[in-house]
Amino acid sequence: MGTTLNTHSDDPAKHPSRLAWMMMEPYHAMIYFAPEARIAYSEAGLKGYWMGYFASRVAAMGPVPASVVTATFYNFHPKMVARSIPDAWRFSTPEKVLSARLNAADAALRRLLGDDIIASAELVEAAELARKAAEACSVAGRPLFAGHASLPWPEQPHLALWHATTLFREFRGDGHIAALLAENVDGCEAHLTIVAQGGLTREGIQPHRGWSDEDWQAAQQRLIHRGWLDQDGNLTTEGLSKRRHIEQVTDELALPPWQSLGEQDFERLLSLMKKFSIHILEQGGVPMPNPVGVPDLRNLA
Repeated sequence: MGTTLNTHSDDPAKHPSRLAWMMMEPYHAMIYFAPEARIAYSEAGLKGYWMGYFASRVAAMGPVPASVVTATFYNFHPKMVARSIPDAWRFSTPEKVLSARLNAADAALRRLLGDDIIASAELVEAAELARKAAEACSVAGRPLFAGHASLPWPEQPHLALWHATTLFREFRGDGHIAALLAENVDGCEAHLTIVAQGGLTREGIQPHRGWSDEDWQAAQQRLIHRGWLDQDGNLTTEGLSKRRHIEQVTDELALPPWQSLGEQDFERLLSLMKKFSIHILEQGGVPMPNPVGVPDLRNLA
């Protein structure tokens, strides 16, 4: 059992869960930009980028309908999901898609990290620590995480580490949805609050999530009516407080894997992951800026 981590910093960016997300997300998220993934999904029978995206993320849950994807992905317009699901299961199967995704991750990571890092003792160590943390997580209330947690662990360390970072991402994401629901914030409204906070731009989000200008304006009016936004679309004092609360709850709900490691192993894992993730960024594995909010670790102290 790990020791308690310090979660009382005045700086939200220093929360253990937030630090873990920043250091690990590039290692997972490269799959959304890797040409190897597009090729693999096409060879598995899928049509176009978005069908590959939706099917590959949800395949661990089986051939589920569009309503389940909409529920678990949350911030995509239902019509955008419906253009890919359930058609994806006519063109391919979850088993084929999962195999394609893992093969794509293997090829992309080998290209981005290089043979020396792939074969390094440090990568093996990181994979072991990450698996220990991931296996400490409960599936209760975490449907997308639960689907991925049911998959077998890859034998190769670089893929085991990628599987672990995938689990951490979906574990955190399921918790984030719970935090949004608790504040009665829908998917489109969530985007507006992030943009107003300055994290991402409307141009960087809206086209990639399927919300129309009319949807966006309606969401803005709802948030103005609630007192979260002013007439110019900026966060009010109440809106800023609510947004910070959502992020705080998200961070707290994402703590279990890191608490299980304890401070020493947690710090060691983050140190290793920062090195691997920066290498991926330096090789162009994740573009900057990007629509999924992956941070540029090269700009962090």
